[in-house]
Amino acid sequence: MSVIVIGFTTLDGRVTDPDGSDGTPGGGWMFRHGPEHVSGDKFRLGATLDDGVLLLGRRTWQHFATLWPTRDDPFSTRMNAAAKLVATRTLTDTSAWVNSRLLEGDLLTAVKAEQRDVVVTGSVGVVHQLIAADLVDEYRILTVPVVLGAGARLFPDGASAADLRCVQAEQVGPMLYARYRRS
Repeated sequence: MSVIVIGFTTLDGRVTDPDGSDGTPGGGWMFRHGPEHVSGDKFRLGATLDDGVLLLGRRTWQHFATLWPTRDDPFSTRMNAAAKLVATRTLTDTSAWVNSRLLEGDLLTAVKAEQRDVVVTGSVGVVHQLIAADLVDEYRILTVPVVLGAGARLFPDGASAADLRCVQAEQVGPMLYARYRRS
């Protein structure tokens, strides 16, 4: 089992409001170079979506539950069919997006007990907890050449030092896709 964090980040490491759905100043930076660079399986998840589980925080899950179920391209079909765990203290109904269920108990305990690969997307609060507990095995990051200067960072101030190695890097349009694993 591996914990894989996937995400979009700015050049200065910001992850706040990539699609503009939160209405923050500077939001929507993920699409400034067009949607074609961020559509489909840009994070090379492939069969990991079939055999693993998506772990999402409540806000990300609620947003995704309004987007993915209406799409029917091959990647969307995989996203919709994937098992999904929702880390939440307030949500009680996950029927809006098929194959979703509430994470029971403590987040870190549940992740440690999971037998499948765990893929976390968005959900910066969940990601920060996993980073703090040293549970992330791999990062798959699409870096957009934008500097925001403010907003939440993928790696928060005070995060423990970590040695990673780059196992893949390639240009995707004006962006950089890179995979980093624990050393």
